[in-house]
Amino acid sequence: MLDIKYEMNKELKEKCSSSNLGFGTNFTDHMFIMDYKEGKGWYDPRIVPYQPISLDPSAMVFHYGQEMFEGMKAYKTEEDRVLLFRPDKNIHRTNITNDRLCIPKINEEDMLQAIKELVNLEKDWIPDAPGTSLYIRPFIIATDPFLGVRASSTYMFMIILCPVGAYYKEGINPVKIWVETEYVRAVKGGIGFAKTGGNYAASIKAQMKAKERGYSQVLWLDGVERKYIEEVGTMNVFFKINGEVITPSLEGSILAGVTRDSVIELLKKWNIPVSERKLSVEEVYDAAEKGLLEEAFGTGTAAVISPIGELNYEGRIININNGEIGEISQKIYDTITGIQTGKIEDNSDWTVEIK
Repeated sequence: MLDIKYEMNKELKEKCSSSNLGFGTNFTDHMFIMDYKEGKGWYDPRIVPYQPISLDPSAMVFHYGQEMFEGMKAYKTEEDRVLLFRPDKNIHRTNITNDRLCIPKINEEDMLQAIKELVNLEKDWIPDAPGTSLYIRPFIIATDPFLGVRASSTYMFMIILCPVGAYYKEGINPVKIWVETEYVRAVKGGIGFAKTGGNYAASIKAQMKAKERGYSQVLWLDGVERKYIEEVGTMNVFFKINGEVITPSLEGSILAGVTRDSVIELLKKWNIPVSERKLSVEEVYDAAEKGLLEEAFGTGTAAVISPIGELNYEGRIININNGEIGEISQKIYDTITGIQTGKIEDNSDWTVEIK
C-alpha cells in the first residue's frame, strides 16, 4: 500500500459550470506524482497542487517518445456516490503498454489506490449534469537527460483530472466518418495496441484532412492491404450487418478498448449475435448496397458510444440508418451510462465506488 504524502493547494480554482465544460480544457486543483529510478523502483508517491513540471531539455520523452497514458472516468450518482467504471481493465492495460515500451510496470493495486485518493480529494469537481463526468488521465514519461536511443532509467508517473462534457459536439447524434486510404495508423508488430502518444501523433494528418472535408473522424484501414477496417479515430468500431454485430478482431494493431469489451459482453448477454473478425470496407459497402447495413457506431471511454451516420470511402458516400442513432447503439449507450451513473443496477461488478 502506498504511503501518499499530501501538499494541499492554498489557492483553489473556481469550479466550472456543467453547462459549458467541453473536453480536456479545465483541470482540478491537485495532481498525483510518483517517481521511478532504476534499482530503487517506484517511490515518493504524493498529491500536490496542479502545476507545471520541470524537465531537462534533453529529457528522453521529448526526443524518443517513450511515454504512455490511460483514460478513464469517475461519475457521480443521484445519491452523490462516486463510481469508477472497470478501472481494473485500464490499469491492467497500463502494464501491457508499459511492457511494449520498456517502461517499468506499476503495481496495479497501488495505481488504483492513487486514482481513488486523488478522485476522492477532488470529488467536488465531478459534474452531475447528464453526459458529464470527471476524466482521469494517468500517464508516464521518460525523464533521463540523455540523447540516445535506449530505455530511460528514470520516469515520472502522474495523474491529472479534468471535468468534461461530451467529447463530440454532436453528442450522441451520428457523426460523419472519412475512410482513410492514403495514411496508415499502425501495423501488426508495431505499437498500435499500446496506449501511447505516437499512435495519436500518427493520426493527426489524416484527421486534419478529414476535418477539411467536413468529417468528424477517420476510419482507419489496415496498414498492409489497405482493405480491412481497424478502428475509427480514438474509438473501436462496430457494424450491425443483417442482424449480426461485427467488430475488427484484436490482432496487434488496434487498441483493446474497455468500452469495446463491455459492449461485446452486453451483446452476448442480450443474445444478439456478435463476432470479432476481419471486416473489409468493401464488405460494409456491399452490405449497404443490399440494404443489410443496419447501423454502425464507435466505442471509447471519451464518447462511450458515437453512432456513425455517414461513411465516405474514395468518394463513395453511404448513409447509415438514415443518419439516425440505431436501436442497438441507443440501448448500449443507455445501459453503459446507466451503470456508470448508478441508475442501472450493476450485475457485472463493473463499477468501483470511491469512499
